[in-house]
Amino acid sequence: MSDAAQPTAAEVRAAAEAVKTALDRHLAAVERRTGEDDPAVYEAFNELAAAAEVYDELLYDRYDEVTPFEIPGAEDSLPPYEGPEEPNALSVLIRRDYAVAEPQRLLAQSQRIEAADGEGVGGAVSDTVPGALGILFGEFEPDEIASRHKEFGLEEGDSTLWVLATDEPAEPGEWLETPFDQADLGRVVCRFDVSSVFDELDDGDDGDDEDLVDDIEDEELEPLDADR
Repeated sequence: MSDAAQPTAAEVRAAAEAVKTALDRHLAAVERRTGEDDPAVYEAFNELAAAAEVYDELLYDRYDEVTPFEIPGAEDSLPPYEGPEEPNALSVLIRRDYAVAEPQRLLAQSQRIEAADGEGVGGAVSDTVPGALGILFGEFEPDEIASRHKEFGLEEGDSTLWVLATDEPAEPGEWLETPFDQADLGRVVCRFDVSSVFDELDDGDDGDDEDLVDDIEDEELEPLDADR
């Protein structure tokens, strides 16, 4: 950032005072909390996170320094749970991202699958990356692909798993056209995120403590049916 665009020392000081005020408000809300999912505590938490983020940015821009702590932002936390106390059903939403790191390996694997199925090798489908991906995911369960992704020329990216409480099981075929439109954050019972960003944040830690944010656990879930 150029000198002309740098925040003033007074702006940094004001941001620090805002953090102190937000800390006091958060503590007061926690002391007065009326239950596990008190909305006042949630609101105070978000205000503290926002104030800390502003202060951290101004401190860095002005002095090239950072804070020794990290407060998760509002986007990293879940709102108060608003679902049924005793859910009769649940939905599990999973997203796993991959990069096609080795297209030739992917194509070769899809052609082997075709050959094993007696459909020949070098067909128009298996000769294209989209076709090869269709063959791969049609042949193997997602958990097996997750455990063997390197064999298929894929590179893992971020993944997340959300467990949502529902009132009743959906009717067969009810949500197939829009399977992810009903991801109500207020019904998320728990959430598990996996990302390389957590490895970067943990650099320098002794590994004895786990950072938890509400019901979010930054730890990888083992594939349920993966062949190892």
